[in-house]
Amino acid sequence: MIPTRDEALSLLKEFNSEPFHIRHAVTVEGTMRYFARELGYANEEDFWGIVGLLHDLDFEQFPEQHCIREQELLRERGIDERIVHATASHGYALTVDIKPEHEMEKVLYAVDELTGLIGAVAIMRPSRSVSDLELKSVKKKYKNLNFAAGCSRDVIERGADMLGWTLDDLITKTILAMRSCEKVYENI
Repeated sequence: MIPTRDEALSLLKEFNSEPFHIRHAVTVEGTMRYFARELGYANEEDFWGIVGLLHDLDFEQFPEQHCIREQELLRERGIDERIVHATASHGYALTVDIKPEHEMEKVLYAVDELTGLIGAVAIMRPSRSVSDLELKSVKKKYKNLNFAAGCSRDVIERGADMLGWTLDDLITKTILAMRSCEKVYENI
């Protein structure tokens, strides 16, 4: 079964109560929807969005089993195996050996950590927004490993490599993706 957005959001909230985690999931959802449209998968936009929304389903309650427990939770609910694989693959080489294969999975792998870093940069700005955020501002903070230290630069760079993009391209495209959905997630 492929859940509707409302069903996926309800499932997410069943296992996550922290506003930060909900906001992150909705941010990644919007970012994934943007990339689906931009990369020629507009007819799969809802699917990409659902994957983004559910990607950290288990993180709040089961951080030590992240991307492992999630597979069980999704399968117990009869969720489509493509969603199970996609959400688990963003933990590749960290918690699971499920490699991102489809372009959508590679995008998720690349942008999950990066959306967190970009979001951290944005809230430090007077506007508290990505609307006026530029590549150079993100790159400056990116180089400071103490800033948003939980956002793995190795994963971000590995994701860019998987996609065949430069780091600058990935950051620029992700800023644009986050701009496209900022109004949606700012009130979550």
